[in-house]
Amino acid sequence: MRGAANRPIQAVKTWVRRQPPKVKAFLAVISGMAALVLLRAIVHDHDNLFVAAEAVHSIGISVLIYKLMKEKTCAGLSLKSQELTAMFLAVRLYCSFVMEYDIHTLLDLATLGTTLWVIYMIRFKLRSSYMEDKDNFALYYVVVPCAVLALLIHPSTSHHIINRIAWAFCVYLEAVSVLPQLRVMQNTKIVEPFTAHYVFALGIARFLSCAHWVLQVLDSRGHLLTALGYGLWPSMVLISEIVQTFILADFCYYYVKSVFGGQLVLRLPSGVV
Repeated sequence: MRGAANRPIQAVKTWVRRQPPKVKAFLAVISGMAALVLLRAIVHDHDNLFVAAEAVHSIGISVLIYKLMKEKTCAGLSLKSQELTAMFLAVRLYCSFVMEYDIHTLLDLATLGTTLWVIYMIRFKLRSSYMEDKDNFALYYVVVPCAVLALLIHPSTSHHIINRIAWAFCVYLEAVSVLPQLRVMQNTKIVEPFTAHYVFALGIARFLSCAHWVLQVLDSRGHLLTALGYGLWPSMVLISEIVQTFILADFCYYYVKSVFGGQLVLRLPSGVV
């Protein structure tokens, strides 16, 4: 009975695997849209999606902390991704304190605290297991473009220009902060379970955050974008949310595939991430 029930699922998986990249991309978009429709139907207060995103991110960091404390190794983790995460969280906290203090500020503060602890563990306590040669993504490739983009495209609110540029910078930096971690996984090709769980949690958190913004825009019939200001900034906020979701989409697909296949260690094909 169980084998018979699994046959249709296996048939669908085989069919999807055989499709060309363009068809797979189309199916991914359709699946994303279906997920958005489902979330819109079952989640009435879309602010809860943002809180859920922060909660899932916290779960991911908790898995990371468990790995560092239990296995006493940071192999497979990107110190540079953690540093970028701490950077955009610190800037966002500054913006929250000077522009709008709310529950998100407290969530960011807790996340920043745990991220700094992870950085401390990798840099000092578990330095011998840090794969520095694999963590070879140059930070200026993302920090400099994000800073330049923030100077050019930022909110048009009544806040001080420095605060508006800082706000834009943290939005752009968050979108690409996971790239060094993906580079480490690309270099190693094999991702151990705890790291895979952590990155998958990031992917889910990014999707929920993106869904929050998209549904807010749809519910307000575009008025939310107007409230964010004029010019290119409102569109860039939405694009940043979508970009950081799609950056992790490929990895999440192989993670789910690995889990359903009963594999504890995730092996990534060439070209993934």
